[in-house]
Amino acid sequence: MQFPLDLTFKISTITNDFLVNDATGAEVAFVRQKLFKLKDEIHVFNNESRSQLNFTIKANTWLDFSAAYIFQDYQRQCELGRIVRHGWKSLWKASYDIYDENQKPDFSVHEENAMIKVFDGLFSEIPILGMFTGYFFNPSYIVIRPDGTAIARLSKEKSFFGRRFKVNKLAEFETGEEIRILLGLMMMILLERQRG
Repeated sequence: MQFPLDLTFKISTITNDFLVNDATGAEVAFVRQKLFKLKDEIHVFNNESRSQLNFTIKANTWLDFSAAYIFQDYQRQCELGRIVRHGWKSLWKASYDIYDENQKPDFSVHEENAMIKVFDGLFSEIPILGMFTGYFFNPSYIVIRPDGTAIARLSKEKSFFGRRFKVNKLAEFETGEEIRILLGLMMMILLERQRG
């Protein structure tokens, strides 16, 4: 994949889904969240035609504020890692941990400026004005290794209905990290977008 990646949410469907394109414009993935499930379940396809399911992301508990979301390779049915929200700590400033396939901490993901999210949430509730908050309030999230190295950034881009996001690579990935980081950011953005 060539970075940066563009994530664009569909606004014409009732499902919570988005398309991922790389820097060349090639489709990298199509992400669809299954609706009306007690446990969150996300499918990651190879493209928008959904011809091949590559990964699934499933919550480990029912409707829990601090659930773990497990990444699985669909073909081999093996766990690739997981992302866990920091429960109450994430109410003010989004904070997550990404674990590897052995359930060891691999990365932390933090919102860079909590006030942007607060203003975005407040103004998005105002009729008519709420449709345009995506042009003014754009939070960003930084992915950090345990040694403090910033490795990637997910940022909300200026867009109508706040439907565009971008993933920038800040450092080289080690083997296996790229998929784990992308699956973690995909799940995180679905959770954070619901909050505002």
